[in-house]
Amino acid sequence: MGTTERSRRATNLTLDEELLADAKRLGVNLSRAAEDGLQAAVRQARIDEWMNENAAAIESSNGWVEKRGLPLARHRQF
Repeated sequence: MGTTERSRRATNLTLDEELLADAKRLGVNLSRAAEDGLQAAVRQARIDEWMNENAAAIESSNGWVEKRGLPLARHRQF
């Protein structure tokens, strides 16, 4: 999230009762935990979206390398 504070908005969530009880018993900050989980899910969804949008280009590039090898392979030190 960075160093700047973002505004927050209250929302309703439906959660598993046992999980919610355990979280409360253990002192888990529900808002923070939900936000962290949502942030991770959004990050992964953005990655998946990018991969889907660029699948043809990635496949084409990989095919080129398979046929011809890495463009600058002769300069590799390893």
